[in-house]
Amino acid sequence: MPEVPSGSSEDILEQIGPLVRERIALPWSGSTVDIARPGNIDHLLDLAAGDPEQNLPYWAEVWPSGIALADVIARDAPAWRGVRVLEVGCGLGTTAFAALRAGAELTVTDYAPGALALCRENARLNAVPEPAAVRLNWRNPDPRTMAALAGPFPVVLAADILYEQRDMDPLLAFADQVVSPGGLIWLAEPGRAVALAWLDAARRRGWQIESEEHPGPWPDPKDAGVVVGLHRLRRAGATTL
Repeated sequence: MPEVPSGSSEDILEQIGPLVRERIALPWSGSTVDIARPGNIDHLLDLAAGDPEQNLPYWAEVWPSGIALADVIARDAPAWRGVRVLEVGCGLGTTAFAALRAGAELTVTDYAPGALALCRENARLNAVPEPAAVRLNWRNPDPRTMAALAGPFPVVLAADILYEQRDMDPLLAFADQVVSPGGLIWLAEPGRAVALAWLDAARRRGWQIESEEHPGPWPDPKDAGVVVGLHRLRRAGATTL
């Protein structure tokens, strides 16, 4: 499986610059994760300039959706032990660490090399096994990368990855490729219209959906009032989890 080499991760971390460390509380489960994140977002904007797939470094923030999805995993940790899991858009790794602590066999993906490097660095910070890390553009996945993932997976995690209308069809197609028959997608999203439209489209394609809400609280005061939708989508077929 194509992973981010350790040497190049060091180079990427050096390019990112100084990091800020914070402890994130998971409100439902009562556990915490430690996150090192970039301290200079403007610098990341300069690095990403000109890349249409990464013109805003969303990966460099700790978002309520990632916290909420981590909280759901931590709340029911025994169910994840030994399960092959793929995370789409891992960012800094908030959700990944909950899955790794629960004993999941996790592969993380992201388009941004900085996200993959920091996800693995944060795994060391949290004293959990480093996940397999693969650079992937799920909007336009390279066939060789898809083959190397060795899917499909019984569980796919996605926190806050739907931002634009252009994301809808590619994510539906990607889900068909990477989720096993009877498998699950856990989608966490903060109520964006495009995410709700995507859920409607998935339901029309035969996905069974169960939803709940996570109201926080969240560590960043600007996120006060954000309610995260947690959606458990099951693909038709034999039950795997």
